[in-house]
Amino acid sequence: MEHIKTQAVCFGEVLWDIFPGEQKRIGGAPFNVAYHLSKMGLEVNMISSVGDDKPGHALLEKMKGWNIPTEHVQITTRYPTSTVIATVDENNDAHYEIVEDVAWDFIDATAKNKEILTTADAFVFGTLAARNEKSRNTLFQLLDIGSYNVFDINLREPYYEVGMIKDLLYKTHLAKFNKAEMRMMLDFLGKEYTTEEDGVKYLQDRFDLQEIIISKGSKGALYAHEDHLYRYPTIPVKIKDTVGSGDSFLAGFLSKKLDKQSFVHETMVQAVSLGAFITSQEGACPEYSQEDFSRFKNEHPVLALP
Repeated sequence: MEHIKTQAVCFGEVLWDIFPGEQKRIGGAPFNVAYHLSKMGLEVNMISSVGDDKPGHALLEKMKGWNIPTEHVQITTRYPTSTVIATVDENNDAHYEIVEDVAWDFIDATAKNKEILTTADAFVFGTLAARNEKSRNTLFQLLDIGSYNVFDINLREPYYEVGMIKDLLYKTHLAKFNKAEMRMMLDFLGKEYTTEEDGVKYLQDRFDLQEIIISKGSKGALYAHEDHLYRYPTIPVKIKDTVGSGDSFLAGFLSKKLDKQSFVHETMVQAVSLGAFITSQEGACPEYSQEDFSRFKNEHPVLALP
């Protein structure tokens, strides 16, 4: 019997990151997740919007070259394709100047988008694409259809509002925070931070979340499923840059999580391995093969932390 690929749908920003002294690179957190899910062999679709302009058509051609379907990426004549001015500091961390009123701020809720959600195994979204009322309303309509909503919480000032994040969390099945974002969220809710365990349990209870991931950079990662906590270390690598490392981590996690035959250990090993592998490369979406990644993974075995 032919194997049916697992399907994921990612929603939100697709854009060109403009780095100093370099050519532009395709980016956007949900697109980065889609790219790595595709690299892991999953069938993935991207719901977004680009302008009817040269950057937009170039972006679509790039996606086609990577075998990522473009039929759910809308093309608008009213708004331009998104470009972001990116800078990298002395710690290799990226910072972004994100222009507003771009195509992905105005994603329409279409019958075609809603239909694809009825068969998707996961629906991945973030905070940034909800900054504008149009795309935000579309997102909430799609969340009502999704059977496994995955919220990648990227808090980029000033493009988020606490009430909106809370509303999104109530519609979420799996939430991913980094350590700083988890502490910010607890602060927003008036909850004093004491321990990771306490913070995670509070968020699970507050928003009826079965699953939470906390990515902690060099300190590893934590995965909470119901009352169980799993901790895994970071693989030490020579860092090229950290652009998209969290997105690749999430894609690695989902690539195994959506395989119903995988266990938590396999899922977390895949997550930390792909995150480390991409951190050792240049850019959020470097060219690589499954063989390249498998070689890296075999050379860097991972054991759970006590």
